[in-house]
Amino acid sequence: MRRRLRNVSATITPVGPSDASDVPEPAADRGRTLLRRFTRPGAAVLSGALLYLSFPPRPLWWLALPAFALLGWTLRGRRPRAGFGLGYLAGLGFLAPLLIWTGSFVGAGPWLALVAAEALFVGGTGLGIAVVSRLPAWPVWAAAVWVLGEAARARAPFGGFPWGKIAFGQAEGVFLPLAALGGTPVLGFAVALCGFGLYETVRVLRAYRASRVLPRGPLAAAALTVLVPVAGAFGSLPLVDDSAQDGTATVAAIQGNVPRLGLDFNDQRRAVLDNHARRTEQLAADVAAGKEPRPDFVLWPENSSDIDPYRNDDARLVIDRAVRAIGAPTVIGSVLTPDTGKLRNTLIEWDPRRGPVATYDKRHVQPFGEYIPLRPVVRLFNENVDRVSRDFGPGDKVGVFDLAGTKVGLATCYEAAFDWAVRDTVTHGAQLISVPSNNATFGRSEMTYQQLAMSRVRAVEHSRAVVVPVTSGVSAIIRPDGTIVEESGMFTPAALVAEVPLRSTQTPATRMGTLPEAALVALALAGLGWSTTRGIRARRV
Repeated sequence: MRRRLRNVSATITPVGPSDASDVPEPAADRGRTLLRRFTRPGAAVLSGALLYLSFPPRPLWWLALPAFALLGWTLRGRRPRAGFGLGYLAGLGFLAPLLIWTGSFVGAGPWLALVAAEALFVGGTGLGIAVVSRLPAWPVWAAAVWVLGEAARARAPFGGFPWGKIAFGQAEGVFLPLAALGGTPVLGFAVALCGFGLYETVRVLRAYRASRVLPRGPLAAAALTVLVPVAGAFGSLPLVDDSAQDGTATVAAIQGNVPRLGLDFNDQRRAVLDNHARRTEQLAADVAAGKEPRPDFVLWPENSSDIDPYRNDDARLVIDRAVRAIGAPTVIGSVLTPDTGKLRNTLIEWDPRRGPVATYDKRHVQPFGEYIPLRPVVRLFNENVDRVSRDFGPGDKVGVFDLAGTKVGLATCYEAAFDWAVRDTVTHGAQLISVPSNNATFGRSEMTYQQLAMSRVRAVEHSRAVVVPVTSGVSAIIRPDGTIVEESGMFTPAALVAEVPLRSTQTPATRMGTLPEAALVALALAGLGWSTTRGIRARRV
């Protein structure tokens, strides 16, 4: 017996901790470990990239649904810190390509700084989604948290930057009628809810395949998160009314074009003014020859006369001659230069007989474009800051001009991204909306198409025709149902003329204003509070 034990013990070689660590991990196991480590971060970036691809000029609005489904898979069940990191990666994947135009002529620095800052909001949203992802019916809470993140991004810092709201990628989508029901927050909520619901439906079905026990309650809840937004969109179709309640108006949008691209186009301000005057006079000749209908009023773009016509007689004569030639009230985009104080980005109503009769000063001026916050600090990182040598100041009055009997609401360029800036004009009586813009500083980038999509969403949101005159394109005339009836090319002179319906009734979105957004924000905060309370109680048990 002893001999047998000695023989057995002789065959055993003790292995200590140091020997075990020397055993190499198989290459296949190392590969799987790395794959698991980077799968969710990669999926987060991919979800953001899919969101970007759902935006114009691509007609791929439906990609937002798999984007949110993938984001839901990425964030569900994660810890808050991981949720923030994954959300931040999704924000980078989304906003970096979406906002690349911001660095068109000023370099990559401002673009990357903007993306890094704005992605923090998406990171915070990812944290919130991770927190609520263990609640019952979590897609509802998660979609509300997404709206909360967009609401915060639209307000801070420096007045907010709502570019990239999910609603603005849905101008051609089936969910668009929801804009008339509850504005951009409800539209964005529906898209996010449907995407998260798709993932939850797949997850529940996979659990059924594994257990062979059909979870009817969870499956029904998941299916509802997909079906309710779609049904709500189709149910909102009657709100999209294209009828001419107050008759029609024939409107002309002038695109004069600019002499060259980039930041230096303003160095030839007189050439820009002459281009718009010349194209207006050509339209007048076409009207006289019967080639075009006579417009009731004419809309020039933002910055079409950066020479102050109140201080420069030569510019005043050029404008006056063009307006008299067309014989219709015309809105001129100008820069007013008072002796003291800040500049004004101003729209001027120019009557063919009386000259300038009314003005509207842009209320939401663009930070780092029309004024420079923290100028000494910003100068350390980018010398282009001093191209804005004198800051613009904001106006304080809602812009509604009475043009030949038509009340036209005015939202200048950047203002179209802000819900309140467009809604104010309609609640003050606008029967039609104009969004005069200047996109020449962003070249041939996607920016102009992203902004045009905003105007299409605004048309449906408030049931108004929207006219978008742009210095260099894309100019467009949009009906109240969001369809484009006239559209220009980029960097070519054009005069768009169309008859559009005038409307005075207000959609539910117009009447309710910020109430739908406030309700969704409250829902998000309730979900975050509930989840936090559950976590505290679980730790105490």
